[in-house]
Amino acid sequence: MASISPSIAVEAAVPGVAEIRSNVVRRRRWDIVFAVVGFLATSVGVVTLLALFVDLVMDGYHRLTPDFFLSFPSRRAAEAGILSAWVGTCLVMMVTAAIGVPLAVSAGIYLEEYAPRNWLTTLIEINVSNLAAVPSIVYGLLALGLFVYALGFGQSILSAGLTLALMIMPVVVVATREAVRAVPHTIREAAYAVGATRWQVTRDHVLPYSIPGIATGVIIGLARAIGETAPLITIGALTFIAYLPDPPISTTPPFVRFDWLWSGFTVLPIQMFNWVSRPGTAFHANAAAAGIVIVVLTLVMNGFAIYLRYRLRKRITW
Repeated sequence: MASISPSIAVEAAVPGVAEIRSNVVRRRRWDIVFAVVGFLATSVGVVTLLALFVDLVMDGYHRLTPDFFLSFPSRRAAEAGILSAWVGTCLVMMVTAAIGVPLAVSAGIYLEEYAPRNWLTTLIEINVSNLAAVPSIVYGLLALGLFVYALGFGQSILSAGLTLALMIMPVVVVATREAVRAVPHTIREAAYAVGATRWQVTRDHVLPYSIPGIATGVIIGLARAIGETAPLITIGALTFIAYLPDPPISTTPPFVRFDWLWSGFTVLPIQMFNWVSRPGTAFHANAAAAGIVIVVLTLVMNGFAIYLRYRLRKRITW
């Protein structure tokens, strides 16, 4: 007598087993299809970025010399450099980080931990989420009317830093709220149970566990700000500048100076735009070299965000 396999015996004995098996096989097939589609969609972006970066490297790698980083822009392409551009980028990002990050992180913590759950808080949350998707040129127009003309800051590093700070604040607020929300409520409840105040719970328990997510959002926001051009052109960033602002730190009292906040400036994307708009191929090579610097800075900052999140999460014990 022929033996019957256990699976066939089970299907014959239990009604509906064959249908369940068919559903499982079908769903596994759809999982494979979704995985393939997701991989192809991801590959499109990665391959496009890689192709653009390789094109930049082929056009501008020969210009990446020490003189290129230590020379001012010039009408002669072979003598032109990005000294004023990368120094201006660093100073603008200092102002952006010093103003935008503390305000955004504080706002995110307040909205998640302290704000009452009413219609006003809901309205604020909706507007913050919407502001994260507003085009950067809108922030430039706002800054032109508010910082440049109304407050009288002029076309300065301070105006540029405040503009980019406003632009990254919604992104950092959303990232902060998500990081704080991911902290288990049991940690808060345990702290409250031993008599901790709300501030003590937030400072000693919620913040340490949410720092990896907050730091990632901050670095990604700053990486986005490095490549912005439209809002800075709107407020009057210079396309050609052959001098450096006063240094923030001096060797004579007072050792910290703030005159540089009112200086004219340029940044790497604007310098790159200036060279691209020129007809000579030598200037286009300079623009490609500046593009390499911008891409590398962005990749380094995003890579550092991933590394920092990984290291900080390893120290967390739930």
